[in-house]
Amino acid sequence: MTLTRKASFLPMTALMLCMLTAAVQPVLAQADDPAAIAAKAKALFDAQKMTEALPLYEQLAQLRPNDPAVHRSLGFALLGQAANTSNAVARRQLRIRARAAFIRAAQVGEDSQLVKGMIEGLPPDGSEAGFSDNANANRSMQQGEAAFSSGKMDEALRLYQEALKIDPRCYHAALFSGDVSMHQEKFADAEKWYQKAISIDPYQETAYRYSATPLMKTQKYAEARDRYVEAFIVAPYSRLALNGIIQWGQVTNTSLSHPKVDVPEITIGADGKAKSTLNVNPLVDDGSMAWIGYVATRETWRKEKFEKQFPAEPVYRHSLQEEADALRSVVSMSKTLKAKKLNEQIATLAKLDQEGLLEAFILMALPDEGIAQDHRAYLMANRDKLRQYVLSYVIKAK
Repeated sequence: MTLTRKASFLPMTALMLCMLTAAVQPVLAQADDPAAIAAKAKALFDAQKMTEALPLYEQLAQLRPNDPAVHRSLGFALLGQAANTSNAVARRQLRIRARAAFIRAAQVGEDSQLVKGMIEGLPPDGSEAGFSDNANANRSMQQGEAAFSSGKMDEALRLYQEALKIDPRCYHAALFSGDVSMHQEKFADAEKWYQKAISIDPYQETAYRYSATPLMKTQKYAEARDRYVEAFIVAPYSRLALNGIIQWGQVTNTSLSHPKVDVPEITIGADGKAKSTLNVNPLVDDGSMAWIGYVATRETWRKEKFEKQFPAEPVYRHSLQEEADALRSVVSMSKTLKAKKLNEQIATLAKLDQEGLLEAFILMALPDEGIAQDHRAYLMANRDKLRQYVLSYVIKAK
C-alpha cells in the first residue's frame, strides 16, 4: 500500500508543478515586459505617485539601461522618495542616487536643459537647503512635499498653506501651492499662487517660469513670453531659465539669438603676460583694427585699474565694468579710423551703447565667471534694461 500511494503521489505532484508553471509563466512574462512596466510606471508618475513608481523605474533601469527617459524619470522618482524619507542620512543617499540617475540620462542621450539643470542644481553630496528658517514652517513644508510626492494633493496644499501662515515669506510654500493647482488644472488658482511667490521674492526665477506653463497651455503666448523673459533676466546662467525661453521659441516658431560679436580671446601665460589673437585683416578698411583698443584696455584693467575700482577685492577678476570699458574703446577707436564701411560687429556694439544696453548685452551674451558676479547688482538697478535687451535683440519682439 505504501508503495502504491507513493507511486500515485509522484505523478500528481509532477502534474501540479506543470500546472503551476503554466499559470506562472504568463505572469512572469508580464512582469518582465518593459512596455507593460513602462506604462504602469508612467501612469503612477503622471499621478504624482513617485514612491509607488520608484520600484518600477528601478526595474526599468535594469531592463532598459540605455533609455534616457527611464533614467530621467528614475531621478524624479528618487527625489519623490527622498521627500517621503524622514531619516536625513537616507534622504541624502536618495538625492545622491537621483543626481546619478540624471547624469546617466545625460550619458545615454538626454540633452535637455531640464536634466542639465537638475544635475547642476543637486549637490554631489546630496545636501539640501531648508525651505524656511522657521523650524515649524520647514517641517510643514517637508510634510507637504511628502504628501505631494505621494499624490495626496489636498493634503499637500493644506500643509503648504500651513507653512505660509507660519512664515509669510516662505517662497516655496506659495510656489508649491501653485504646483498643486497646476496638477489639478486649476490654472486661475495656480496663477494666484505663482504671483504670490513672485511678490515674496522677485529675484528668484522659478515662479516666473512655472507661471508661464498655464499660459502656454491656454495658448496665451505673449503673456507666457513675458514670464519666460523675466525668468531669463533674473537667472541668465540657469539652464532651467534658458530652457524655458527656448521652449517658448520652439512653440511659437520664434528664432532666438544674441547679436554676433567675436571679442578677442585673451589668456594669461605662466609668465604672467597676456596673450591675445586679433582675427582682423589690416587690408580691409572697415575699422576692425580698432579691436587693438580692446586688448590694450583689458591689459590696463588687469595691471592697475581693477585694484582702483574694486579696492575691497584682493584678487583681480574680469568684471562687467572692464568689459564695457574695453568694448567702448573699440567703438571709440573705430571712429578715429574713419572706415569706408564700419565693421558690422562694431556697428552693433555702437548701437547697443547708444541705446544704453551694452552692459545688458555683456551680462546676457558674453558672461564669464568674473562678469557673472556683477549680474545681481546690475539686475537690481537696471532690470528694465535687461528686459529691453532680451525683447529687442534676443527675441526681436515688435
